[in-house]
Amino acid sequence: MTLQQLRYLVAIADAGSINAAAANLYTSQSSLSSAIKELEQELGIIVFTRSNRGVTLTNDGTELLGYARQVIEQADMLEAHYLRGDSKQGRLAISTQHYAFSVQAFMAVAETCDVDEYDFILRECGTAELIDDVRTFRSEIGILYLDDFNRRVLERAFLDAGVGFTPLFDANVHVFVGEHHPLASRTLLTLEDLEPYPRYCFEQGSMNSFYYYEEPLAYLPHKRNIRISDRGTLSNLLANHNGFTLSTGILSSEMHSGIASIPLDMDARMQVGYIMHNERRPSALLLEYIEQLRAVIHATPGVRAY
Repeated sequence: MTLQQLRYLVAIADAGSINAAAANLYTSQSSLSSAIKELEQELGIIVFTRSNRGVTLTNDGTELLGYARQVIEQADMLEAHYLRGDSKQGRLAISTQHYAFSVQAFMAVAETCDVDEYDFILRECGTAELIDDVRTFRSEIGILYLDDFNRRVLERAFLDAGVGFTPLFDANVHVFVGEHHPLASRTLLTLEDLEPYPRYCFEQGSMNSFYYYEEPLAYLPHKRNIRISDRGTLSNLLANHNGFTLSTGILSSEMHSGIASIPLDMDARMQVGYIMHNERRPSALLLEYIEQLRAVIHATPGVRAY
């Protein structure tokens, strides 16, 4: 069954005869007749009864026509959304671990986008969900980090998903605390310094493996853990309570006020980058987003950009 056969079916039903439908479609009567005959043979039903006055839908044909109209409507919507050559419609879908810099770059693209219409999607989600978004083409790229601990497991997941990893920057692990935290005035922190305080980390759903955690060194035991699901909650907790989280050290605009970023005295580095499906051809908007990511990164001290 093809979409063209269903379009012919609808055209014939609307016109009331194969001759009239052929004239409306600027095609031959034999093309329409052959298409309907092949459709009937494939489905094992009779779609039309024929007479000198034209064609009439059978009961099976009437049922099929209803489904055909739905399929064609959905196909037309898809074509209008993605494939119109004269459209100035833009689409950008990004999945990311909970990084403020990825949001900053996303909004930079949205604010400078000069198309008449656009549909942008930003999904902050867990690591396993992010990889699956890119695997299934739900998102164009996914932003996440690798380190010596999770690299082997995640690279295997990338291979299984048919995606490739492109690094953006390397950074030393930093501790984020609120500006009123007892450790906020320190210039360097150790893991021993952090022991008395709650550790904030993002909950990973059913994929509750240390390899999929968004925070470096999450595999190290800690007595007090608070798991959250969104970045706004994290900013609130850091600003108003005496907990901490570990990350890249890149502070967002909303975190510059009230949050301190302090290097961790430990030989641990994060490599942050993005994954993209091996079969995807990046759009102009996606390339612009990647350039905005690089601009944010290059403007940040303490990271080594690629």
